Amino acid sequence: MEDAVIRVDGLTKDYGHGRGVFDLDLRVKRGEVFGYVGTNGSGKTTTIRHLMGFIKPDAGSTSILGMDSWRDSTRIMNHVSYVPGEIAFPSLPTGTAFLKSQAEFLGVTDFTYLNHVVKLLQLDPSANLKRMSKGMKQKTAIAAALMGDKEILVLDEPTTGLDPLMRDTFLDLVRAEKAKGRTVFMSSHIFEEIEEVCDRVAMIRDGKIIEVFDLRELRNGDARTFHVAFASRSEAGRFAGAWKPVKSVDEAAATVTVEVSAKDLNHLLRTLKAYSVASLSEEHFTLEQHFKNVYLKGAN
Repeated sequence: MEDAVIRVDGLTKDYGHGRGVFDLDLRVKRGEVFGYVGTNGSGKTTTIRHLMGFIKPDAGSTSILGMDSWRDSTRIMNHVSYVPGEIAFPSLPTGTAFLKSQAEFLGVTDFTYLNHVVKLLQLDPSANLKRMSKGMKQKTAIAAALMGDKEILVLDEPTTGLDPLMRDTFLDLVRAEKAKGRTVFMSSHIFEEIEEVCDRVAMIRDGKIIEVFDLRELRNGDARTFHVAFASRSEAGRFAGAWKPVKSVDEAAATVTVEVSAKDLNHLLRTLKAYSVASLSEEHFTLEQHFKNVYLKGAN
């Protein structure tokens, strides 16, 4: 993948007792939002800490924009904004003081975008830094990262502590970064937010990548599931006896669930014209369902 701006090549960090990451390979393309999902302790944060140059690998390497994460971590920080999974602020009195210190460090003199982010996140930066709630700390860290206007964002569980409305606002900010051509690498345990904003997703289990896939393929997969509600139980039974295969029948609700391939969809619709159909709805196959299917398959 020639346009990869983030590369993970054979990355291994063995902490013993099956903990760590093992022979990971990943490519993140320029301008995409890349999701990284897995259970707690699966290796997401360990991967990200290697990307940021905080940990030296036992084997393999990670690089950003062609720079080795371990050797060139200082240079990499000129191009990357980072939101850690666990936030530890310096000994400063307020969020405002912290944001000012970050602005000086980053060389930011125009605070227009920072003020925009602060307003969207409903952040009160004048609050005592140490006494902030988890959500307020998270908002402060996000604001500090975004004001740098860097071309790459590395986000480790960025919505932890945010309420649902603020999560939606944050996802809008991610979409805005993508629209600018930024590259975003984001880990999360909230499948819905990954599904909403990401282009591709990697799944990690017990320190090993078990699948990397394009979310468009998941959304538009060949097998599609439909729930057909009929006007009567007899109609539902007649259809269930004629159509093959049927996934399930809910006699009480006069509903039949079928799975059809994209090429057979028109055949299903033509067939249903001969029945009294009350409603037809498609079941959305979610990232969480896919993760569970893949995860359980790998566990067996």
